Amino acid sequence: MKLLVSPPPPLFPSSPCRRPGKAILQKHFHAVATGKSCKWGEANRKAICRVAETHESEQVKERESLRRGTVSPRLPVPDHIRRPPYDDVDRLPDVNPNRQMHDSESIVHMRAACKLAAQVLQYAGTLVKPSVTTDEIDRAVHQMIIDAGAYPSPLGYGGFPKSVCTSVNECICHGIPDSRALLDGDIINIDVTVYLNGYHGDTSRTYLCGEVDEPTKQLVKVTEECMLRGISACKHGGSFKDIGERISEYVNKYGYSVDPFIGHGVGTIFHSEPIIWHTYDYEPGFMVAGQTFTIEPTLSMGTTQCEVWDDGWTAITMDGSLNAQFEHTVLVTVNGAEILTKC
Repeated sequence: MKLLVSPPPPLFPSSPCRRPGKAILQKHFHAVATGKSCKWGEANRKAICRVAETHESEQVKERESLRRGTVSPRLPVPDHIRRPPYDDVDRLPDVNPNRQMHDSESIVHMRAACKLAAQVLQYAGTLVKPSVTTDEIDRAVHQMIIDAGAYPSPLGYGGFPKSVCTSVNECICHGIPDSRALLDGDIINIDVTVYLNGYHGDTSRTYLCGEVDEPTKQLVKVTEECMLRGISACKHGGSFKDIGERISEYVNKYGYSVDPFIGHGVGTIFHSEPIIWHTYDYEPGFMVAGQTFTIEPTLSMGTTQCEVWDDGWTAITMDGSLNAQFEHTVLVTVNGAEILTKC
């Protein structure tokens, strides 16, 4: 799930999220990048935007804009299942400033939570078909998580009403499952986080629904490749800024935009430091073996500008351009990184 915190200045003057209502949007819950995070030249940025507009014109005009459906009541969780501290608290938790480190015992718990999250996501992906509603996906995910003795982490986080995020087409993140049926040609990101024995495992993937055109397939493919390239930068002593640099260099070849949302530390706490940028940045800091965090780039065919529906969560691109996202929780090791949410 993306990060929701108070907004720092945007990556570019043209890239904030407009949000009605109480909270301010940040990421899987993520944060908008600061102005100093950018080392793109203005000419290069404009060239990329022109290419992105070409992608957008091929896609958006041929499909209807996303419409909200009816949101069903929150699903119950059995009393015996351990709840996270924010359960039944409407206030959005602050991002914890501590970086989460693990010993051999806590790594075992992290692996278990992340393995379950990966299995749930894999199952959810099998449900993606035309005519299936995102509410049906939420119900299936919810049941699988509680059957495993875990709590669906998004449920009740800052008042979020569902157990999974389902972001369709131009929805960047935080889509609330509802009665809208998936259509042939849609793409959908399913973002699963589980809380098992006091530890969160967080992962997401973008799925194709029915027959999807080639430009959209490429967007999805490149987004996954960007995530993996970001992960390849991880190792003990590595600089956090290398993650965004590897992603940005690859994105530039295709002319997509990197949406201004971030990864985050995850473990016993849902969202903590370090903040993981997916674009060029100059933030200081180095990775240490035993840290866990998410890498979760979101790519758009068009603008990085977005607005949030009056539900306070659903973030939509202002130009209707398609988005894709992939996410893994990783453990930094001496020689690289272990992907914990890999089936």
